[in-house]
Amino acid sequence: MAVELMERTGADIGSARVMVLWCPDWPVIAAAADGGLPASAPIAVIGKGAVLACSPAARAEGVRRGMRKRDASAHCPELIVVDDSPERDLRYFDQVLAAVEDVASAACPIRPGLCATGVPSRFYGGEREAAAVLAERLVGVGVWDCRIGIADGIFAGEQAARRATPQECLVIASDAAPAFLAELPIGVVEDPDMVSLLRRLGIRTLGDFAALAPRDVLTRFGRAGEWWHRLARGIDVRVASGRRPPLDVAAGVHFEPPLETVEPIVFSARRTAERCVADLAHHGLVCTSVTVEVSGDFGWTGVRTWAHARWFGASDLIDRLYWQLQANPAPEPVTGVRFVPETVESLADQGEGLWGSAPDERLERGVARLQGMLGPEAVVAPGVQGGRSAARRQASSPWGEKAGAPRPAGLPWPGSIPPPAPARVFAEPQPARVTGPDGSPVRITPRGILTAEPVHVVPQAGLGPLPVVGWAGPWPIDELWWDEAGARHVARFQLVGGDGSAWLMVVEGSQWWSEARYD
Repeated sequence: MAVELMERTGADIGSARVMVLWCPDWPVIAAAADGGLPASAPIAVIGKGAVLACSPAARAEGVRRGMRKRDASAHCPELIVVDDSPERDLRYFDQVLAAVEDVASAACPIRPGLCATGVPSRFYGGEREAAAVLAERLVGVGVWDCRIGIADGIFAGEQAARRATPQECLVIASDAAPAFLAELPIGVVEDPDMVSLLRRLGIRTLGDFAALAPRDVLTRFGRAGEWWHRLARGIDVRVASGRRPPLDVAAGVHFEPPLETVEPIVFSARRTAERCVADLAHHGLVCTSVTVEVSGDFGWTGVRTWAHARWFGASDLIDRLYWQLQANPAPEPVTGVRFVPETVESLADQGEGLWGSAPDERLERGVARLQGMLGPEAVVAPGVQGGRSAARRQASSPWGEKAGAPRPAGLPWPGSIPPPAPARVFAEPQPARVTGPDGSPVRITPRGILTAEPVHVVPQAGLGPLPVVGWAGPWPIDELWWDEAGARHVARFQLVGGDGSAWLMVVEGSQWWSEARYD
């Protein structure tokens, strides 16, 4: 009966048919293509010390998935070991997706080696005919072991593809998915914990699982169990929607003859910059990071990536090109310029607020003019980063670029001062003097204890002694304790003088410095 159901095609096929393509051992196929290895070689892809996938030649020698690397090499001394690389798997699988899109209207990638699409049966004269065309197309791009399953849902189609022979198609007739799935072992459920529990409960097949009451499954196994129970019953509401190909929004211009001076290059690239911004706006996008590429006549290339605090307009792109050519002049005539958006965001997220919350455009243009005269790094904007001292918490970045703090401010920094932060931080600590009741300098012991209570302070050279009306601390810290030559044991204090001034001070032994002032 099952065979008869699987052979039904033609007018019996419903409208929600799905074709699933499975390429076994895809990590091995991608690794072989990347390394130029023959398909007949014994290859194993290793991740976290265990075999993730292996070639048929390796399996013939006893290598299996989950086997430790040492055991796999013992079974097959000629084994070629390749490290796992998800990026490599995705990159090479994109060729398969492109081949599927040549046959069908769209390809829905599930994971590298597995994708789904609609069944173009009317165009090719039937489901099997469409699968044959797809298999032929994949063989043409070098994928010899491809298996196809056609069913009413993605889950049933995947299980059918896993039971097909190489370059063949297994068709599950319309409305026959529950009968086909009922005979499959419970191990096809991709949840090891749930599979283990179901087996302990005596459930061995998907049919046994599907026979349970939906309410009982939801109560016992939760939403995840309910989802697998629906798939076991042949109820798969997922749609094989096609992927959205990446936008090609790079814009370039070629100069013939090549240009030698900065001004003609910048002027000739203005229309290209406007086209780049307009193409992004057509898709409702703006660019917040862009790479400017300048090509020379004899092979020289100047590349720099620029960021923007808001988003790039055409004039901003031209400014960056001008700054780049000024800072790194081309040693040869320039033949072309390309603007390559690296980071694009929705215009709705970056647009101006209802009452004009965006920065003043006149201010931005004025600062941009200063940067054009002095250089992009000459005009900087302050920021806050992580650090223990006030000076190390300061971060600066070129105006108009997104600040990239190398040290996250949200992490705990032992020994750092509590808020509020001082308003004026000295470029270099100022020598100071703090004395006790008897006029002798106040020292700090290696255990972080003061030898006397601070009574008078001279916070800066040129200022007279001030009475200390309040102080807080110490906050001791061992700086560079791993460096014998540069190690320091210091402590920081907050002191308030009799004239109302407040200071952030640091002491090492008996030497005091003023690091910052609270205004």
